[in-house]
Amino acid sequence: MKRRSIWSIIILMSLACIGIMFIQFYWIYWFVDLNEKNFNDKVYTALNEVKSTLAENAEKKESYTGLGDKIQLKDQSISLNKYDPLLKKENKWSKERIIFELNSISKMLNTQELLLELKPTNLSKLIQNSLEDQGINLVYEFGVFNNESNDYFIINENYVVDFGDNEEASDLGMQSNLDRSNYKIQLFSSDYESPGFLSLHFINKRKFVWSSVTPWLLGSIIFTLIILFCFIYTIFIIIRQKKISEMKTDFINNMTHEFKTPIATISLASDSINNPVILHKPDKVKRFTGIIKQENQRMLAQVEKVLQMATIEKRDFDLKISKLNIEDLLKQAAENVVLRLEEVGGKIDTEFAFTNPTVELDQTHITSIIHNLFDNAIKYTEGAPHIVLTGKNVRNGVKISIKDNGIGMSKESQKFIFDKFYRVHTGNRHDVKGFGLGLSYVKALVDAHNGKVKVESELGKGSVFTLFFPNKYKPS
Repeated sequence: MKRRSIWSIIILMSLACIGIMFIQFYWIYWFVDLNEKNFNDKVYTALNEVKSTLAENAEKKESYTGLGDKIQLKDQSISLNKYDPLLKKENKWSKERIIFELNSISKMLNTQELLLELKPTNLSKLIQNSLEDQGINLVYEFGVFNNESNDYFIINENYVVDFGDNEEASDLGMQSNLDRSNYKIQLFSSDYESPGFLSLHFINKRKFVWSSVTPWLLGSIIFTLIILFCFIYTIFIIIRQKKISEMKTDFINNMTHEFKTPIATISLASDSINNPVILHKPDKVKRFTGIIKQENQRMLAQVEKVLQMATIEKRDFDLKISKLNIEDLLKQAAENVVLRLEEVGGKIDTEFAFTNPTVELDQTHITSIIHNLFDNAIKYTEGAPHIVLTGKNVRNGVKISIKDNGIGMSKESQKFIFDKFYRVHTGNRHDVKGFGLGLSYVKALVDAHNGKVKVESELGKGSVFTLFFPNKYKPS
């Protein structure tokens, strides 16, 4: 798949996920808004029920007697005789008008008294019952505001006692909540105005409103995250498979070039042997058969390397663990690479500081690991290679470092160098051969020994490969 196609899929899927999330959260917001409106309706229904109940109770207590010559309001007597001069004048107040006005005044006075006669405990019980009838079981605060005194005289189940500047801070906080509340209803309304109002404040209103939405919201978030995870993981797999495909293509191309030369050489040697002139010269035939054998062994070594890597990947191999002197093994490996380094004008330095060089390792594989790293240090160096091999004891094991002055590698390349078939880009250098199996072999064998391998490198400044092996091998 082309890079352009991959990016097109990423963009389309991203837009689709964003669209789905937007729609989901829009509907959740709409549902929350609907829940809040429904909650408000229930609260106002409960408040109206409280108002109606208080009004009914007030009507039962009212005692108006006589709307003729005298209006009696409890223990007060108001005579109409003093209004006689007014009644005798035309276009002046009529008896009925005066009675109406006096009734209105008496009602206003009566509603003010009714407001002040409210009992906090009874009112609290009435509010609680009305809210429960509407299915609301939240913690709330309530207060009764008196318009005449312009202040609350009941908060929750207590009368508010004003001590001037010494009013309790808790009451002030409750008053602030009640002032900000949207749930208010006028009490004992008359033809003039209400003497006061009842206010409610819910402490956990938002929790109640979101309670029915929360499971859907959590479900939406979880499933959206699952979709996003699957989407990201799928894109990661596609990109990874693309890289693996490119590496395999490079591997096949490299293998073709690696086999092309020995096959051509074998073909020329065979043709030469079949030449009648050469056929009767035993020394020439021997020389060409030697070339054929040498090139055949070269091809077999390459095939064996590929097969060996497949075996290691399946972990279908047995380590022959024995106690080794790691210092002697490293010195021997350094001596074996000296001749090759001298051919290209290079050198190797060794720095060992072992206090206990005995380690449980597989000698064959560890030697191969060291030679693989030496081989890379030589191949990826422009000019004369300079290798520094160091070793020392660390906690619970040994640490081995192989430093070179090669071309180095980028941070991006360092993430993939231990992957099978991966080869570091060498710029204009086209003489570096290989299948990209060396470092993956190193990583696999170090892991098999319960060890660790890491690389530190910078472009143009060489690389340092560090190996750690525990003193004692523990089969996994």
